[in-house]
Amino acid sequence: MLATLTRLVQRHRAFLLQFATFVGVGLSAAVCHFITLAILVELQMAGPVLASLAGFIVGSVISYSLNRRFTFESTRTHAGALPRFAAVAGIAFVMTGLLMEFFVHWLGIYYMFAQILTSGIVLVWTFTAYRLWAFAHKAGARRPVA
Repeated sequence: MLATLTRLVQRHRAFLLQFATFVGVGLSAAVCHFITLAILVELQMAGPVLASLAGFIVGSVISYSLNRRFTFESTRTHAGALPRFAAVAGIAFVMTGLLMEFFVHWLGIYYMFAQILTSGIVLVWTFTAYRLWAFAHKAGARRPVA
């Protein structure tokens, strides 16, 4: 069993490292997202859904910069990667608003816990879309040596 697991990890090492880096970047972005959310809600400057969307924008700026550089080592220029990132983030933005609305207002879940659930669901979408499309290496470009 351990030998099988070891072979599996070795075979998918690059993917696992990329995903771990994505999670690390995501945690950095999430901290800023959650801080923005908490400040806006606790100071009664916005409700949980609007505050979450404001936090999403703050986190997205951090996410783009760090993911492009460290997670995906993209060979695309900013002109090529940024519109793709924005498209994926746009869908994630809508997902965030809808999920927060559902969790907070329909199910009555405390807004911070609702944000944790929302972030976990949105993470699956964003990692997949960023990896396969937004930061995918440009055809014909040299990939960085690992």
